[in-house]
Amino acid sequence: MRIFFYSVQSEWLKTKNSIASWLCLVGGFFIPLLYLIADIKNKTFINSAGTEIWQTHFTRLWMNMSGFLLPMGLILASSLITQVEFKNNSWKQVHVTPQKYSTIFFAKLAVLLGMTLKFFLFFNIGVIIAGTVPCLIFDHSFPKENIPWLYFIEKNARYFIACLPIIALQYLLSLQFKNFVIAVGVGLAGLIGTFIAFRWQYIYLSPFSYTNPFAERSGFSENILLYATIYFVVFTIISFYLYVNKKIKG
Repeated sequence: MRIFFYSVQSEWLKTKNSIASWLCLVGGFFIPLLYLIADIKNKTFINSAGTEIWQTHFTRLWMNMSGFLLPMGLILASSLITQVEFKNNSWKQVHVTPQKYSTIFFAKLAVLLGMTLKFFLFFNIGVIIAGTVPCLIFDHSFPKENIPWLYFIEKNARYFIACLPIIALQYLLSLQFKNFVIAVGVGLAGLIGTFIAFRWQYIYLSPFSYTNPFAERSGFSENILLYATIYFVVFTIISFYLYVNKKIKG
């Protein structure tokens, strides 16, 4: 367990000041910042939204984030983080360290999940700022309703689980292909194809469909978390098998 912790720590340090790290920061605050600017310009603030103001505010921001920008960010960030060794030609150095293949594999996966949580943290901070600042400017007070933390936690947990298949799939592709364009291209093709064919009755077969805000309104809404979890487990198992049995690792 200690070796795994050190391995995760080492992998996390590789993300410092990386493009993926900046994607988390910029991507997390992008939509909230746009809404903040628009609300200030239009003199709109959530105190005028009626009941459940935070839920309404949270939902409208997530709807604009989760459909396309979130999965696209996951595709890019997951591929960038996974392919650091390909880029620096350092897989051989990694594999001569006293670590098992399983430690290396799951440490990298843990960092991908950690970076996703980091994005979620930035986004939720942005949501709170975007809802609070207009109230302070125009109403000279904080929002009338308290922040529904349990609601935020529940919704964030659902979206995080919905992200897992995309993370696992991009991890699999990025470990198998040295070419960054291939891994990203396959991911973007899957995302765009899902976006175009979302009205298809079997669209739930696409792992890119679960973050779409309209998925909860569709016929498979009650099974989104189950499908996402199954895909994540299957992709992770396949990815681990291919990684361990790959003759030339990097």
